[in-house]
Amino acid sequence: MPRVSTTQLFEDTRDKLQLSWAGGRASPDNWLDSERINASAQGLIGHLNVIHPNWIQVLSPTEIRHLDELGPQGAGQVLDKLVASDLACLIVSDGEPVPERILALADARPVPVLSTPISSIQVMWILRPYLARALAEYSEVHGVLLDVLDVGVMITGQSGVGKSELALELISRGHGLIADDVVELFRIAPNIIEGRCPALLKDFLEVRGLGMLNIRTIFGETAIRIKKNLKLIVELQRASAEQMAGLDRLPLRPENATVLGVPVRKVILPVAAGRNLAVLTEAAVRNFVLELRGFDSTQEFMRRQEALMSASEAPR
Repeated sequence: MPRVSTTQLFEDTRDKLQLSWAGGRASPDNWLDSERINASAQGLIGHLNVIHPNWIQVLSPTEIRHLDELGPQGAGQVLDKLVASDLACLIVSDGEPVPERILALADARPVPVLSTPISSIQVMWILRPYLARALAEYSEVHGVLLDVLDVGVMITGQSGVGKSELALELISRGHGLIADDVVELFRIAPNIIEGRCPALLKDFLEVRGLGMLNIRTIFGETAIRIKKNLKLIVELQRASAEQMAGLDRLPLRPENATVLGVPVRKVILPVAAGRNLAVLTEAAVRNFVLELRGFDSTQEFMRRQEALMSASEAPR
């Protein structure tokens, strides 16, 4: 289950946010856990809020001034509510000095208090996409993820069907490799699946008979992509002559696969002697892009056929 500790958050964003550790200390409970967050009514990050508390509370000069105006008793009640919530950390923004009462809270809780000279709005702008990726639902699948004509395409199929050979042909035609063999998939938004490569396998493509190929070294920097949103799945299936003859030549409904709860367009390409799978994959991607723009080749052909039949049946 994806999760991020306060210490990891600090290390990952320290340079970008110019963070410093102002007080408090991390404890075993200072985790941002995707399962706990999804089951909680708390917000992920925002300005100081005790009615709808956030896991990460940001204190700008406005919130600090409000605490001062409440007086010792009122501020103490607010901080007591903070302690009662599932607080991961506090971030004091805009270069504000950290109030003594906040440092006392941090030591008693314990909860980390971080400080930054950057404005509170910019802090949240930077942290929200970072947390969305770090806490995204995650899965690993067997396949090859490529950037084909600026579309994230994952090639799947049984072992030995020719996925890596097809990927190598597409790379030689100018397309880019993201991951081979193991593809890491992250649901970074309700309808967006982002594909990445495990650190160990970056730049490498395994081809039977050739072994491990370093694609970056062979084809150059432009042959590699760091990540890509998954838009299309191309599944390779072995097919005999009888199976090829029995295929539906005019599929009226597109196929979809569900990946981490998100529907993804799927195309099945039968593998048989004489078929140029690289050309077929490029054609599938181009056809998919046209469908996104509202043009469906199959439906267009059906309409043209119906119009011709209507014209031939009309009385003369």
